[in-house]
Amino acid sequence: MTQRSSRPSRPQRAHPPRGRSGPERPPVEDPARQAALDTLRAVRQRDAYANLVLPGILRERRITGRDAALATELTYGSLRAQGLLDAVLAACAERPLSEVDGAVLDALRLGAYQLLRTRIPAHAAVASTVDLVRADRGSGAAGFANAVLRRVTGQDEAAWVEEVAPDEDADPIGYLAMAHAHPRWIAQAFAEALGSRGEPLRDALAADDTRPAVHLAARPGECSADELAAMTGGEVAPYSPYGVHLDTGAGDPGDLDPVRERLATVQDEGSQLCAVALTRVPLDGPDERWLDLCAGPGGKAVMLGALASLSGASLDAVEKAPHRADLIRKAAGDVPMTVHVADGRESGLPEGSFDRVLVDAPCTGLGALRRRPEARWRRQPSDVAPLARLQRELLTAALTLVRPGGVVAYVVCSPHLSETVGVVADVVRRTGSEWLDAREFFPGVPDLGDGPQVQLWPHVHGTDAMFCAVLRRPA
Repeated sequence: MTQRSSRPSRPQRAHPPRGRSGPERPPVEDPARQAALDTLRAVRQRDAYANLVLPGILRERRITGRDAALATELTYGSLRAQGLLDAVLAACAERPLSEVDGAVLDALRLGAYQLLRTRIPAHAAVASTVDLVRADRGSGAAGFANAVLRRVTGQDEAAWVEEVAPDEDADPIGYLAMAHAHPRWIAQAFAEALGSRGEPLRDALAADDTRPAVHLAARPGECSADELAAMTGGEVAPYSPYGVHLDTGAGDPGDLDPVRERLATVQDEGSQLCAVALTRVPLDGPDERWLDLCAGPGGKAVMLGALASLSGASLDAVEKAPHRADLIRKAAGDVPMTVHVADGRESGLPEGSFDRVLVDAPCTGLGALRRRPEARWRRQPSDVAPLARLQRELLTAALTLVRPGGVVAYVVCSPHLSETVGVVADVVRRTGSEWLDAREFFPGVPDLGDGPQVQLWPHVHGTDAMFCAVLRRPA
């Protein structure tokens, strides 16, 4: 990494004696931090997803209230900021991080996050982390953790960024990537999609570096957004006619009565808008058969199925993985739909038999990094090309399944140009499909750019960075 050559050398700070293990006292029981640490370990060892592991730990250990809120903040925050935390820890450790025991590194990340990005007093953050390490790895490892974290306390986050980030003038994208805890290649992809390396990129990365609100979708025909907001204490969403926003400290949304009773689902407002947009495109001729070609795990399928039922249409849903097809059926409940276990590229469904088709294609998920904090460090640039090929194949298949004059909505949760306009432009060129202006199907949503596609952004719309393009098959 290129360092800022003009910076003055860092003043030498007094380092604690090697081997010191911190306060000599019995460890204090700390269920919140232990839950966070165990989740970080599961993510590191098993490539688990924090949003699946942590709720189970909290329920199993009956951690609720403020402890549950603290565990959630520390878990997601430590995962989200991992790249920045590792750069700081590397500057404070006397050995490469690759040589640090994985369990100790998990704890160091947890401690460094508290020191740099929370209001937890430094002595409490250090002591609690050292206790966790001592209980798990012994006094020697605890002494190492204590020494490293005491060095972290020497500067605040802003000062550490200035020390470990690339020079802002020479590499503005690299600087912003480090400052807002993103891999550089993802920051570069955002810059290309935004057409900016300045304030828009800074704002996008900053918004992506925060914990998002929980979004709910009221089930059309069963519950209105106003009713759902009243039942949950949330606020009606600004753009989706079915959306409700909850406070970030609202707890596990799966425990809410409307969600358990299938009156609502947990779904980002951007996803809701893209699903609803497909239903707003005017059609000539029949409007009786709708298709969700990549339906798992079922959020958009439930929305489309309910809207189809209200419109007198039917919905078919295709999902390749049997276990995800089961998730669709479970999510649907009594929402009428026919679920097919098949590859969307070769579904076996009759060509030209659907009036509306949604292609919510598999993608890098770069638009939902707020909600999947570990994903930004797992994804690699090499993931993009094979996904883009799959996306082109799925969109092409959708255009054979829709009837002449019918419409296809192509949706991905990514702003990467290779997954968005690159895919659509290539398929339009090869199929002769009509690329409609999708902006008119997002009424009331501001700042949608020049079109014809729609790209939503966390810093502009408060949603995930969803992309939507609408195509019509030539008559």
